[in-house]
Amino acid sequence: MAELGAVLEVEQLLVGYTGAPVCGEVSVSLRAGEVLGVVGLNGAGKSTVARTIAGRQMPLSGSVSVQGFAADPDNVRFRRNVAAVFDDDLFFPSLTVREHLLLVARGHSMKSPDRAVDAELEFFGLEGRADVVPEALSSGQRRRLLLAAGLMRPSTLMILDEPEQRLDPLMRDSLAHRLAGHAQDGGAVVLVTHDPALLTSVASTCLVIDDVVTEVTPEQGASTIARS
Repeated sequence: MAELGAVLEVEQLLVGYTGAPVCGEVSVSLRAGEVLGVVGLNGAGKSTVARTIAGRQMPLSGSVSVQGFAADPDNVRFRRNVAAVFDDDLFFPSLTVREHLLLVARGHSMKSPDRAVDAELEFFGLEGRADVVPEALSSGQRRRLLLAAGLMRPSTLMILDEPEQRLDPLMRDSLAHRLAGHAQDGGAVVLVTHDPALLTSVASTCLVIDDVVTEVTPEQGASTIARS
C-alpha cells in the first residue's frame, strides 16, 4: 500500500518491452524532502524504471502517481509536477542557449525569467555560450544545458538519469549541493546514478535494480556501484 502523504507512489510496477519485464517489481513511496537513489548493473533496467515513473513509457503492470496524479503523457497536471532529465539532446536547432532557457522559464510562468536564466547560465558555466545554438556546444556543455532546463523549472518531483555524465568533478559537487538544496526546500528526487560519491552525499534511501528489486541504504547502494 502507498504511503500516506507521499509525493511519489509506485505500486507493484513492472517495466519492460513487448510484454517482457526487464527487472523485478518496484514498489516505493517518496515523501517531500527525500532523495531516492537508483542503482544496478548496466542493463539492469534502471533507466527503464525512471522513464516509466516519468510517464515516458507505459508500464507492463502496476501504477505510478505523483501528488495523486497518474503517470500519463497526456496528464498535464502530472507533467507539471515532474521535471525529468534523460540522456536525449532534444533542442530547437534555431534557438540559442539563452532562448531555450527563457522558453522554459516563461512556459512555466516563473517570476523574473531573465534573472532566473542568468542564474542558471552562471551556475552551469554557460555565460560565454549563451548566444550560440546547442549544436555549437561541446557534449559536456549540452549536458549542462539539459540539466539547467530541468532544474530551473518548478516541480515537486525531479527525475534525473545519470546526471553526472560528462560533468567534471567540480560540477558534480555543485550538482550534489543543488539536489540536496532542492530536497531541503521540500522537493523529492529520483536519482539514477553510477557515481557512489553523488549517491551517498544526497540520497536518503536507495533501490538496487535487479531480478528482485531491493531497498537498501545509500552506503549499500554505493557498494553495488563499486561492484558493477
